[in-house]
Amino acid sequence: MGRNKAKIKNWREGRRLHAIELKEQGWSHQEIAEALNVSKAAVSQWMTALREHGREGLRARARPGAPRRLDPQEIKRLPDCLSHGAEAYGFRGAVWTCARVAAVIKEEFGVAYHKAHVSRLLKELCWTPQMPIERASQRDEEAIEKWRIEVWPVLKKRPSKRA
Repeated sequence: MGRNKAKIKNWREGRRLHAIELKEQGWSHQEIAEALNVSKAAVSQWMTALREHGREGLRARARPGAPRRLDPQEIKRLPDCLSHGAEAYGFRGAVWTCARVAAVIKEEFGVAYHKAHVSRLLKELCWTPQMPIERASQRDEEAIEKWRIEVWPVLKKRPSKRA
């Protein structure tokens, strides 16, 4: 396995290549399966792939999936759309949720996304929608600070109901 180490893309590929080396040393499929904590059927599939495609048949490949419905330019535009705030799109309150973002994507780009996928998309963009960007305009910082200094310590000192 040492000579192939630099070429291994992931641990699963490494495990398959290790299985080949064990087979070359005379191990049975059952012994390999037990040593690598996989099923005997998996080892058999790996050996078939080796026979039919050589070592290349055991290499890690990109998993197939549906193509993205938003193109890269649209994905880059999404944070700009969201920066206008949820209220700009007719939502009540400034907090973004995945369902709201999905609605904006549908409105702006004509593409429907499930809210679970929206979460992955936002994570990829390093964009966290939960907190409003701006504070409420009615917020009175002086009153809040006064409450923290005068009222909060008194509330903390009250005896518990158990006492």
